[in-house]
Order: sequence, then C-alpha cells, then structure tokens
Amino acid sequence: MMDVELSSTRPYLVRALHEWCTDHGLTPYIVVAVDERVQVPKEYVRDGQIVLNVSYDATSGLRIDNDSVTFKARFGGVARDVHIPIEHVVAIYARENGQGMAFAPPPPADEASARPATPADDAEPASDGPRPGGGRRPMLTRVK
Repeated sequence: MMDVELSSTRPYLVRALHEWCTDHGLTPYIVVAVDERVQVPKEYVRDGQIVLNVSYDATSGLRIDNDSVTFKARFGGVARDVHIPIEHVVAIYARENGQGMAFAPPPPADEASARPATPADDAEPASDGPRPGGGRRPMLTRVK
C-alpha cells in the first residue's frame, strides 16, 4: 500500500451535515473563526467568531468545496460576498435542535502557510464550555 497523504475530512463532513439539515427542513448554521484570511462583514464578528446561516434561503450561489465556503448574502439589507477557508469552519449545526459537529480551530496565519492540512485538523467532539467572551456555545450533539 502506498503512503498517500489524505485530505481533511472537514469539507466532506460540512457538506454532509449541510445536506442533512436541508433534507430535514432544518436551518444549517456555521461558526467561523475569523482572521485576515476570512472575508465576512467584520462588524458582525464577536470574540473572533461569526455565526452564519448557510441555508439556501439565506444565501445565493452557496458553494462548499474542499478549500472554502463561498456565497453571497444580505447583511443589514446590503448584499455582501463571503469567502471562508474551509479550515476556519469550526462548527456546523442545526439552529432548531443544536445537532451538528465541531472541529479543531485553524492554525495561526503564520503556521497555516508553513504546514499542510493533516488528519488532526478533522472533527473533534463538540464542546459546550464557556466562550472567551463569557457566553455559552450552542449545544452540539453528534449526528448518528
């Protein structure tokens, strides 16, 4: 068997959970770790994160590929382009019941360019511990 470096499972899991939410009439939300590599309306970022509704009703041209999540959406009535590197998606969950999955946070900007994605970048169990800003995270549970 050849040693082949496998890509991250994160984009596949994000797409699968987005599809699961959509198929069941639920609203998929993503939590994004924001830094200079993420293109989102900065005025909506809180504690270095933004939570986005990524349902087909809330977005236009939604694309979740192996490298990024891109779409157009209205923020305060103004259409904006959104570009999120896939490693910055730190959770996806259904708004109605909190079911979803959390992922490891992205590496710092200087480390990200120096190392390829590894299996360690993939999913980890959801945490409902306190956020740095004092609020609580949405309760996430594993989808079986």
